[in-house]
Amino acid sequence: MAGATSMTSSKSLADQDGDNETLETFRTPSVITPFPGPKVMDLPMFQGTHKADLYWGTYRPQAYFGVRARTPKSLVAGLMWLVTRDGKPVVRHFCENKDKGGLKSFGWKEHNGIDFGRQDLLESELELTTSFVKSKVGNLGYGGDWSVRINVKNLWAEGDEEMKGANLFFYIADHEVPNNDLNLGLKGSTTLASGSRADVGNWQLHLRSKDKLDQHYCGFKTPNSVINLSELVVKNLNGGHALSNTVEPDSNVYVFQISTMNQIQTATIDIAFISGLEEETSDMEKRIDDLTDVPLSTILLEKEKAFDKKFKECYNLSGEVETNNLVVGKAAIANMLGGIGYFHGALKVSYKIFHQDHLYYFPTELYTAVPCRPKFPWGFLWDEGFHQMLIWRWDLHTSLEIVGHWLDLMNSEGWIPREQLLGAETLSKIRPEDPIIIQDPKIANPPTLLLVLCDLITKIHTKKFDANEASQIAEFLKGAFPRLEAWFHWLYTTQKGKIEGSFYWRGRQKTSGERNPRTLASGLDDYPRASDPSEDEMHVDLRCWIYLAADCMNFITEFLKEKPTEDYSKIAMQLSDISKLNKLHYDRDYETYLDFGNHTEKETVEKPTPRKVPHVGYVSLFPLISKIIPPKSQILDQQLTLILDEDKLWSHYGLLSLSKESSLYMIPNATDQTPYWRGPIWINLNYLILASLYHYSKEDGPYSIRARDTYTRLRKNLISNVVRNYEQTGYIWEHYNQTNGSGEGGRDFTGWSALILLIMSEDYPRRL
Repeated sequence: MAGATSMTSSKSLADQDGDNETLETFRTPSVITPFPGPKVMDLPMFQGTHKADLYWGTYRPQAYFGVRARTPKSLVAGLMWLVTRDGKPVVRHFCENKDKGGLKSFGWKEHNGIDFGRQDLLESELELTTSFVKSKVGNLGYGGDWSVRINVKNLWAEGDEEMKGANLFFYIADHEVPNNDLNLGLKGSTTLASGSRADVGNWQLHLRSKDKLDQHYCGFKTPNSVINLSELVVKNLNGGHALSNTVEPDSNVYVFQISTMNQIQTATIDIAFISGLEEETSDMEKRIDDLTDVPLSTILLEKEKAFDKKFKECYNLSGEVETNNLVVGKAAIANMLGGIGYFHGALKVSYKIFHQDHLYYFPTELYTAVPCRPKFPWGFLWDEGFHQMLIWRWDLHTSLEIVGHWLDLMNSEGWIPREQLLGAETLSKIRPEDPIIIQDPKIANPPTLLLVLCDLITKIHTKKFDANEASQIAEFLKGAFPRLEAWFHWLYTTQKGKIEGSFYWRGRQKTSGERNPRTLASGLDDYPRASDPSEDEMHVDLRCWIYLAADCMNFITEFLKEKPTEDYSKIAMQLSDISKLNKLHYDRDYETYLDFGNHTEKETVEKPTPRKVPHVGYVSLFPLISKIIPPKSQILDQQLTLILDEDKLWSHYGLLSLSKESSLYMIPNATDQTPYWRGPIWINLNYLILASLYHYSKEDGPYSIRARDTYTRLRKNLISNVVRNYEQTGYIWEHYNQTNGSGEGGRDFTGWSALILLIMSEDYPRRL
């Protein structure tokens, strides 16, 4: 299928890298052809007021604080500030994931995903709190007005005689200048800038504060808009402390330096954006008044109270939950919602044509929650399923919107690219030579989004949703059904193995620099598989994922009463046959499930042979995770024994990703790769395992009590360790150390690590 071509000629192949005249005669390959059906995001439920309400937001998760609209050529705003590190000026702008020279901590304390958020940013010498709120009161431009409050607190060291003020830089940029107007405000007025755009009409940006401030500005004309803005600011400062008060011709970015005075420890700065202006009127002044000073304080207090109230309602945490657990739970959902971004662009897709190794995917836009603002500020397909397990419980419509955007990324073959590196701002985070920039259309990713959709149906059956919400879910599923079927068909047919009922992840390639070729498609990256990739491989986790996908598709089909293109019930029944699973993957010596492939443990002295791969870990537990193991099977008891074995997977902080007895336990896969899924503790897989233990603890069988005890102990260990780390560092982490439980990898990793909140509330998906 990857080589097939569309029957419609390409409008953009001539614009691809390469020989235009030759490419113009080509038809568009199917890998870069959109799915031939209505877009999910064209459903009526995503239009009108709903679309306008979500237009503006903190949709730039890579920035410490950034605002944009959900449109490709948006007006963009953001905050930077100046610190000194090692005697040199440093302008903070984009989130950094580093210990030395970075922030002490940062993150959202509250965020509702729609019109409010409050975030703390802590430096050694400075504490900033940024609050964002939107307003729909008055005769507004599209998407309404919004306001930012910046609370500044200087943290002077004892004996510091200078007690210098803080230097902040608030900017606004327009990608389409000179097509749009962008003007500097009048000297002596509260107006920082003004302009006019087709989407929001005439707009103005105002600054108000009761504190004495020093202000300077600079205008830049830069094709990259804000990507290199911090460097431009440092250059303009030229070793001094104030911007030059100059504007380049046709500037598309204005930066406003707002400095608190020396000897003044705290200050409050309000910046209001108002739009849809026809002329200066008293209504305009009132709108500014309503978004600054005391009225803004009132709004923010109301929003904070509403966040707390909704948090308790959505996650069913009883009054018995410890206060520090609640703090972490709130941070988990606030940072996930605050990490929702809007992205647009065209991916590079692997495709050999003439002298090229890639083509550009069709232009796409994506509204998604990102795993980690400083490390992974872009969309990941299987991560998003875990994100939505949290988000739908907070706001159903936001969740459906995100899932719909992902499904609309599908090509005509049913493939969805697993990583979405869209737009210049996102790509600035990646090395140009990084291979992940080019997506391979053979590579899959676990279909976790299907688990979310099944969960919604289950909650309809249990009356979790009112009639209107249930109707919206049904409308969404009906509109998305052709794409869901195409996705399953692509996954089921392209990832099959040689033996009936077997499957293997595509994309593994043996290289001289790696001990064991990575399996990025699985999401478990460097988890050890067969030493020599081949078509003979069989991956137990993928077989279980496809079983879950078939089971979910059967559940969705029955709910919609649709006539399916595949017999999902039959496929699910075949893949849940425990005897067939055992024949392919169960190993009597290890008493657990293993991959199969051409493998050797002694690569320099022994040739690989077809065998089960002797690496025990998360992959071995997927039959348990997918609940294929019968509750009375002795294999269930063996899985519980494996989980509880301190010489293999058990720790006081959570389950290890790879057994301590594995030959590759905590062994780097390459000189530039630290062990990733070779020992460290990951919250998402621990969540899936907990969900299964919870299930088996309630099943009639000889191991239910043991399953319940294992569940209780594991849950307690995970919660206490994540909370302890948050109290010590101010962060929820990407993964946790296998020996001492300390947070590692990406900080502020409130993608799937935020599942700790659902672990606290004991809330698990139906299909797990």
